[in-house]
Amino acid sequence: MQKPRVVLLCPGQGAQAVGMGREWMSGYPASAQTFAAADEIVDLGDLGPLTRLCFDGPAESLNRTDVSQPALFATAVASYQALLEHWGGVELQATLGLSLGEYTALHLAGAFGFKDGLRLVATRGRLMQEAAEASEGGMVALVGADEEQADQLCEQARGDDVLVPANFNSPGQIVVSGSASACDRAVEVAGTMGLRASRLSVAGAFHSPLMAPAAEGMARALEEVEIQPLNTVVYSNVTGQPHESDNPELLKQRLIEQLTSPVRWSEDCSALAATLAGVAEEDRPQVHELAPGKVLKGLFRRIDKSVKVTSHDEPDTTPVS
Repeated sequence: MQKPRVVLLCPGQGAQAVGMGREWMSGYPASAQTFAAADEIVDLGDLGPLTRLCFDGPAESLNRTDVSQPALFATAVASYQALLEHWGGVELQATLGLSLGEYTALHLAGAFGFKDGLRLVATRGRLMQEAAEASEGGMVALVGADEEQADQLCEQARGDDVLVPANFNSPGQIVVSGSASACDRAVEVAGTMGLRASRLSVAGAFHSPLMAPAAEGMARALEEVEIQPLNTVVYSNVTGQPHESDNPELLKQRLIEQLTSPVRWSEDCSALAATLAGVAEEDRPQVHELAPGKVLKGLFRRIDKSVKVTSHDEPDTTPVS
């Protein structure tokens, strides 16, 4: 009997919430083992064990970039291990991850083990937190803008500061990132362009040139990890297209670039949707979003309504088929 075919979506920073993963951990031994391993790998010092922050917070600690990133990686992998235990195995057709989630997607595709992946993510979170604290930066969400308008807004509001498109999340939903003063001007310019804009509550200017110190640190961290050939399709945030399956140096370069380049999530999802449309309905894989949250399901609904996404913020006993 053929195993069910699935595509997995892996959440990024912003999906975290106090209590995430608790029901997975309490209901599935595979999930509990994943969380236990995470506590052994990640040392958060005075903040306490990673899993305690996931389950009990406080929110201000969990929302720190250096905490939320390893917490999200561990929770997503824990939910996947539990789903595998429940489903009895699947045939993985593709994985997609939003920003930090790309590391989860690569781990699930066999690029690196859980320990290496979690250490990389913890390092990434720490480096991004440090880069954010070293610069006065922010991010602004634009509603109703396309890429050309986002570029135009950045040109008008940038001045002598940094301001660039950072996230192409879905049609009409783009985030720009840069110097705090440029972000303030971006909100004003957006109004003159008929766009809605709002400052985001983030630590810094992610996916912008202000993250260059973090990119340099990740280059060193990635040199210490051996990347294995991918056993399924994994989409790149930088290109909006699949990674080459057996080109570890290029994959590392893309992960370094990801810190200072825009996340082309909408393109990734559109490319996946086009691929799924070319598969006979009886052979088409199901698309599942790993814990926590339902952010990616919501974005996919705006990108292509023909693709049904099942979210797993909490355990679901429905069998995969």
